[in-house]
Amino acid sequence: MTGSVQWNLVSERDYLAGEELSSVKHEYVAGTVHAMAGAGNQHNAIAVNLVGEFRARLKDRPCRPFNSDTKVRIRLPTHVRYYYPDALVVCRPNPTSDSFQDDPVVIVEVLSDSTHRLDDGEKRDAYFTIPSLRVYLLVEQEAAVVIAYRRTEQGFVREVYSGRETILPLPEIQIELPLSEVYDRVEFQTNVDAELPS
Repeated sequence: MTGSVQWNLVSERDYLAGEELSSVKHEYVAGTVHAMAGAGNQHNAIAVNLVGEFRARLKDRPCRPFNSDTKVRIRLPTHVRYYYPDALVVCRPNPTSDSFQDDPVVIVEVLSDSTHRLDDGEKRDAYFTIPSLRVYLLVEQEAAVVIAYRRTEQGFVREVYSGRETILPLPEIQIELPLSEVYDRVEFQTNVDAELPS
């Protein structure tokens, strides 16, 4: 196939204005706008548990959680992106008039078959460019498994936490996150946790 396709790029300002009126959430990458598919009950149950646990553990502390209605703005050298993670924690929040955050310390994506490659590929690489980010969490839906990408002096290091009895340490925000709470009242398709991701 030859030739090129001309796309009408959307300005950042028009995108933000449109999101305030839209009943469907869209993510924004370098002028292109992508509608987000709705999530299933399992995904939403885990996301709600995460935000609830963050809120309970961060109460009366300077950092605070936000849910999946809050965008993260990523300013890359060549363009701007806006993504809607499933949960995030910020310690230096944007003004309340903004609909996005610039300085997340923790970002969480709940994985699904349709988003796994994006969340652990394009989004991961973009999130890693955010100077404030200390931990990126990928939370499995069908097993009690959380993959943590933690910032170190050598770059982000991948860690795997598996099993409902496991405690996920988050010293970056001075809390611990029990996987039993992340997966509270969540039932998997099988009774056996998945093998650790390689």
